[in-house]
Amino acid sequence: MRGRPSLIIDCDPGHDDALALVLADAYANVLGITSVSGNAPLDDTTRNALGIAALLGSSADVYAGEARPLVGEPRHAGGVHGTGGLGRVALPKHDRAISMLHAVDYLIEATRKHSNVWLVPLGPLTNIARAMQRDPELVERIEGISLMGGSTDIGNVTAVAEFNIWADPEAAKIVMDSGAPIRMCGLNVTRQWLSDDTVAARLEQGELVKARVGAAILDDIHDRMEALGRGRQSALHDPCAVLAVTHPALFQFEPRHVTVETKGAYTRGMTVVDQRTTPGVPEGNVEVGYRIDSTSALELLFSAFEEA
Repeated sequence: MRGRPSLIIDCDPGHDDALALVLADAYANVLGITSVSGNAPLDDTTRNALGIAALLGSSADVYAGEARPLVGEPRHAGGVHGTGGLGRVALPKHDRAISMLHAVDYLIEATRKHSNVWLVPLGPLTNIARAMQRDPELVERIEGISLMGGSTDIGNVTAVAEFNIWADPEAAKIVMDSGAPIRMCGLNVTRQWLSDDTVAARLEQGELVKARVGAAILDDIHDRMEALGRGRQSALHDPCAVLAVTHPALFQFEPRHVTVETKGAYTRGMTVVDQRTTPGVPEGNVEVGYRIDSTSALELLFSAFEEA
């Protein structure tokens, strides 16, 4: 039986980040959790990451990272995730504290200490890009990067840009151009896996505290989606990037050349995915996700919340 992969989760919780952390705890060896500004300001995403780690009884330490993108001012997603990142969801009280080591320092040190490590960024790629800038050999040490971000077609903050890439396109371009092995779970695949009130209701019946917290997270994001006119359902974006490492057989990936637009007045933050099949097309630098077995993925989600 294949052993559990070793992951470092770089995140900006965020409702779906919290769910992804539960999946990672269930199916992988989580070495550490790094936080970044994204769905909410850094103080909030760090607090939420620490709270979820405490809820899970995770042995992984939490490291606070970058509070702003490489260029420009921070941008957040309060309209979707609330000003604090988790809306009305209250995590159980705990006494855990963040590590004093900066997330970028941790990424460099951990990838020197451990081999075969996957980086799993679930938010803007600022921490990962900073680590690559400081230590270019990091790219050669890691097993790969499985990220949630981008799209092969439409965006969610602009016509063509997805939030995580749009929030720091300069960082995303550094990562995409780095030569690291990359798996990309963009909106075109994450929108194939949806939660609704039946999913929340099943978690609500769970015996474990984490299941009831999971139900509260889904209830809150479903309320927010409904208020935005999108119905009472939500795509399970970030969990896809975890399962792309722990259960890659659930996905169809295709090698594509991907770069990030940083200049366009209408296209800044777009992941430009070359989907041509004609001769002379640049060689693929990213494994781009196109399909997910959402039924099997959902059962894995339930199992993660239902097993102690």
